Amino acid sequence: MLLENKTAVIYGGGGSIGGAMAGAFAAEGARVFLAGRTPAKLEAVADRIRGAGGQAETAVVDALDAAAVNDHIDTVVEKTGSVDISVNVITQEGIFQPLADISTPDFVAAIGKALTSQLITTKAAARHMVKQESGVLLFFGGSDNANTSPGLGNVQVGFDAVESLRRQWAVELAPHGVRTVTLLTGGIIDTFPDIPEMEGPRQSIIDNSPFKRAATMSDVGSVAAFVASEKGRSITSTQVNISFGACYG
Repeated sequence: MLLENKTAVIYGGGGSIGGAMAGAFAAEGARVFLAGRTPAKLEAVADRIRGAGGQAETAVVDALDAAAVNDHIDTVVEKTGSVDISVNVITQEGIFQPLADISTPDFVAAIGKALTSQLITTKAAARHMVKQESGVLLFFGGSDNANTSPGLGNVQVGFDAVESLRRQWAVELAPHGVRTVTLLTGGIIDTFPDIPEMEGPRQSIIDNSPFKRAATMSDVGSVAAFVASEKGRSITSTQVNISFGACYG
């Protein structure tokens, strides 16, 4: 198993992407700790993992509350002895409108929350990983400078901002043996809201791929598990492109 005896903390673990990663990590032997704000969603993911023979625990944690995040990860480390993988898949609330139609306060608030959440959770994990001289910080979404699509509103801007944050973490944490990797997806279309405005972006992702395919949640989990494992130990300070070639960043 790729992640046997590893500990993974997943913020947003009750969502589609977080659940996909959690399931893949657990299938490879990791003990996963799912953190989020909705108990029912967290327990649903945990039940699936346990039903498949994996190990999963849940906790209601607001990723915008630094004290709560730090208390939770300290508890995890007390139980397991380490935190080997930390991933925050909580992104800003997507406003799928032309930029000219989005109010400035809404735009700033959405991206601000995403960056705040990422900063809080990464700081908490890094505090332990630096002591361990090991660990993997995974980020999700990525930055693709070559491609843009109308109708994405604040979404890609937010991903770009998080990727900039990831690059800064990379140079600061690499000397302590901590790897930082972003999964560049170009969009996981089976997680897109089922609204008419998303038909264009959904088809654009497929059309931009030379394979005429889009990555699935299963693809996200499989690649994340590999990257987080020792098999992927040479991958750091970069993006891993899992977009079927739709992204060029």
